[in-house]
Amino acid sequence: WLMAEVGGATSQEAVEAAHKLVAASSSADAVVLPTGPEAARLWQIRADGAGLAGRTADDTQAWPGWEDSAVPPARLGDYLRGLQALMAEEGVSGLAYGHFGDGCVHVRIDFPLEAGGALMRRFLRRAAALAAEHGGSLSGEHGDGRARSELLPTMFGPKALRAMEAFKALLDPEDLMNPGVVVRPAPLDADLRRPQALQLRATDGFAFAHDGGNITESVHRCVGVGKCRADLRAQGGFMCPSYTATRNEKDSTRGRARTLQEMLNGGVVTGGWSSPEVHEALDLCLSCKACANDCPTGIDMATFKSEALHQTYKGRLRPLSHYTLGRLPQWLKLAAPLAPLVNLVSRVPVLRRAMMAMMGADTRRSLPSLPRRPFRWSRPAKSGGGKTDGHKVLLWVDSFSDAMAPDIPRDALEVLFSAGCDVEIAAPGACCGLTLVSTGQLTAAKAKLRKTLDLLLPHVRDGRTVIGLEPSCTATLRSDLLELLPDDPRAAELSRSVKTVAEFLTSIDWTPPRTARKLLVQPHCHHHSVMGYGADQALLKAMGCDVEISAGCCGLAGNFGMEKGHYELSEAIAQGGILAKASAGPDREVLADGFSCRTQVRDLAGLDSRHLVQIIAEALRRGSASSP
Repeated sequence: WLMAEVGGATSQEAVEAAHKLVAASSSADAVVLPTGPEAARLWQIRADGAGLAGRTADDTQAWPGWEDSAVPPARLGDYLRGLQALMAEEGVSGLAYGHFGDGCVHVRIDFPLEAGGALMRRFLRRAAALAAEHGGSLSGEHGDGRARSELLPTMFGPKALRAMEAFKALLDPEDLMNPGVVVRPAPLDADLRRPQALQLRATDGFAFAHDGGNITESVHRCVGVGKCRADLRAQGGFMCPSYTATRNEKDSTRGRARTLQEMLNGGVVTGGWSSPEVHEALDLCLSCKACANDCPTGIDMATFKSEALHQTYKGRLRPLSHYTLGRLPQWLKLAAPLAPLVNLVSRVPVLRRAMMAMMGADTRRSLPSLPRRPFRWSRPAKSGGGKTDGHKVLLWVDSFSDAMAPDIPRDALEVLFSAGCDVEIAAPGACCGLTLVSTGQLTAAKAKLRKTLDLLLPHVRDGRTVIGLEPSCTATLRSDLLELLPDDPRAAELSRSVKTVAEFLTSIDWTPPRTARKLLVQPHCHHHSVMGYGADQALLKAMGCDVEISAGCCGLAGNFGMEKGHYELSEAIAQGGILAKASAGPDREVLADGFSCRTQVRDLAGLDSRHLVQIIAEALRRGSASSP
């Protein structure tokens, strides 16, 4: 791979210069990308290099340590070959990246630190000698610090080192400032966290399958890259909404990972999963799962939060909101016959506040208005209107769409019929258990998911694709299902068969209706993180929509924004994201597939919003009305 940019030129001049560069090289193939989204995505590989290099080609954990060496560019090839031979000889590996034009090499290496730092120490001494042999430096771009100070005699003679020591003594005679660095350095492996960490294995919660069931390895995916501290919403990033709003390190993905690492070390944080420090660090995590996608190391803080709640409260009395918001689908079923009374309560401020307080929710939040009839009360026994020889699909109507937005599944049926599908509707008992997962009620969530497998899998084996409407629920069956039921082969079978509406419609031969609507789109965080939003963008483009994407979380994030203590942060995230975009473009309709997202913009800005299937169904109806 060669990635280069041509500065001081127009786009056309840059493209022409790039073509000349390619022609002069010996590359077998090349792609030249002008400035734009595709080029930005390619350059993101470089920006994410520090995190991506945290895993080897075999997907094992790699560590900082030898990541800033530099040699004269003319010696780079020989140096890299020597470094590769050294890694092979020591039985370690790593992915190199860096500023090769300047001879600067970054590489993180899979030292077996859980067994101690002996191999790392030996390797670094040999690597330092190799760099010096090629006329290079141990620190081509950054400082020496604790990682390399002990190796400085490789580069500097005794006289130079004594001069450094004398200079420090002049300014810091009592060695109070940063002792053990550069002058009289501490051993480079003296303060390694990883060897001290408790080995913690997955038990009755999440499987942590990507790390072989080793929670300790999963927590140590974070090596402090700090991408979670950058506001990348302008580039389409969603991580990390809480830190973006508070600018407090403890609220970043990295800060939370450090707290969990300290929990495993047993030094500052001593109470395990139940430690107050752990719960304080995780409290403002929105469980948006953006870090699982946007962090180049792939650390998933939503999973850690859920696991922490599960391990802390299993068999114990839980916070009130776990019994109310965490079991919302059950309460919605009970509330359906009482919809007029619930709606009356929601219109009387004192009664609404009392109801919200009883739920453990913030009293400034609204009670969603319940429809007169949930979808399940009027669902057809057989879904007429489709084609029996068309694409076989199963429309899975989640608890939120069923009980609070029944027009969405009705419009979904109309859209699927228009696409010539043979549609069946899933039994009402099929639930993903999302609210149980987000509140750490994992035992109950697993039971719920097993029942859902029983209900949905016969349709899948009959050749049907499961179509989800609520992004968070769809994502649960795509990802959390596999982590919660790893030993059930049916889980992977169902997960592969679940698609969003856009994923399905863009995979079949169907021409969507045209509509020239100006839309402000708020992708659901789980949609962005688990499924990706590319299919939706392609579908909206094919429909002729003028689309602006609001990257970043809406701030409600299911039960998070409803709970006491989270309102201010929830509002701040929305004001810095979707609400700012809506204010800047008041002529755009809001498109939000997530129930939480629609609730947030209605509660905080009084804005109506539409689901994708509603946009398509309305375009179909307008097209039919205008047909001769």
